[in-house]
Amino acid sequence: MSDDIESELANEPSRPPAGRKTARARTLTEIRSLARSHTRTALKVLVGIMRSDDATPAARLSAANAILDRGWGKAAQPLESGEEVVETIHRVERVIVRPEDAIGGEAGPKA
Repeated sequence: MSDDIESELANEPSRPPAGRKTARARTLTEIRSLARSHTRTALKVLVGIMRSDDATPAARLSAANAILDRGWGKAAQPLESGEEVVETIHRVERVIVRPEDAIGGEAGPKA
């Protein structure tokens, strides 16, 4: 990792652990909140790996993909079934039925 990234990470304030809680006491919301509090540091680490000349190409690619996924969302994956690509078309149709036509069983307007 480059020196400037390391110094930025060293200056990043760290949060002290919040009291002694059991694993059961932590809710999903608390875990998400804790993870999100480290977003800036995690992103700096990913950028540092992506830009590092010492990192392997696989590590750099993985870091770049992680950054793009978090910034833009994952790319849509096409649905495949066997050999052919299946295209699903949804159609919503609105049919208005007059109550007098439904009772008599006849279709069409009455004269």
